[in-house]
Amino acid sequence: LLVFAAWDNYTEERIDEVVQLTVDARGDLPTLRGYFDFLKANYLKRDAEVNYAHAARQAYIALGFAMVAAAEQEVDCTPMEGFNPDAVDAILGLRERGLRSVVLLPLGYRDTEGDWLFPMPKVRKSRAAMVTDLA
Repeated sequence: LLVFAAWDNYTEERIDEVVQLTVDARGDLPTLRGYFDFLKANYLKRDAEVNYAHAARQAYIALGFAMVAAAEQEVDCTPMEGFNPDAVDAILGLRERGLRSVVLLPLGYRDTEGDWLFPMPKVRKSRAAMVTDLA
């Protein structure tokens, strides 16, 4: 089970940590400090819940990559939002670390013999129902 969590708010220390990770990986680029100063000027004044909502959306990017990686390894997974985040946060001590759980990703191998849904066709909306062509 993977638990994807997000910062409960943006802080100067957290942004500075990302700056340092970026400098360590890429060097101190001329525009780097200005970009992160811009982030601080905009994010630090926002309400904590607005910042958490933004950080939570970033967790979904990681979720997508994890699901692709699992599929490449032929590992089944199903993202889950229907859980009690307060309970998960308490069990894992996430709040004490300034984090809040966002989404869960159980991983495993299917039991095709015991899965009554396995032989049935997948139920999916059509492309036309999901995509709007603008051209």
